[in-house]
This record gives sequence, structure tokens and C-alpha cells, in this order.
Amino acid sequence: MSNSRSSAAAVLLVCAALGGCATKPASLYQWQGYQNNVDAYFRADKLSPDAQTQLMEEDLQKIKASGGAVPPGYYAHLGLLYGQQGKLDQFAQQMQTEKKQYPESETFMDFLLRNFKK
Repeated sequence: MSNSRSSAAAVLLVCAALGGCATKPASLYQWQGYQNNVDAYFRADKLSPDAQTQLMEEDLQKIKASGGAVPPGYYAHLGLLYGQQGKLDQFAQQMQTEKKQYPESETFMDFLLRNFKK
């Protein structure tokens, strides 16, 4: 009985030690409220494009101030919001920024730039 108690205690001690070593991995991107903004965009009870734009611009400043990386799609989504408000210059600027930051998005960003005005 004593052997099983000491074995159980050793297992618990090892588990506690290993659990204490676990740390949360750092996120590659600084998301801020981006995911909630995209969710709000697609829901029926969504915020206005103007309100979403304001929230995203504020979050973008926080991301830049923290030195974090802007997540993929952030500039594109912000650009779409500007486009819905009729601010086509800002729409185009955000699409160009998305292309520059994430070159793999170039084909899609070019498609949006060509077809959004239609």
C-alpha cells in the first residue's frame, strides 16, 4: 500500500511540475476586436459601417502602438467598410496596404479593386 501511495504522489508531483512549465504561446498577430467586428459585419444586428470603421481604426492604432502584427484580412475588411461608405480612395488605399503586407492576397485584392466600383 505504501508503494502505491508513493507512486501516486510521484505521478502527481511530475504532473504538477510539467503543468507549471506550460505557457500560453504568444499570438503571431494582435487581433484586438477584429474577429468581433467581422462577426458583427455578417450578423443581422450589425453595427453601421461607420461605427465598425471607427472601432477598427482605434484597434489598428493599438496594434501599431504595441508593435504587434496586423492580422491577414484586417486592411481588406477595413477597406470594404470604407467602400460601403463611398470613400473609394480610402477603400483603394486599404486594399493596396493589404496587398503589400500579404502578397498572397494580391489576386483577390486586385479583383476587389476592379469590381467594387461596379
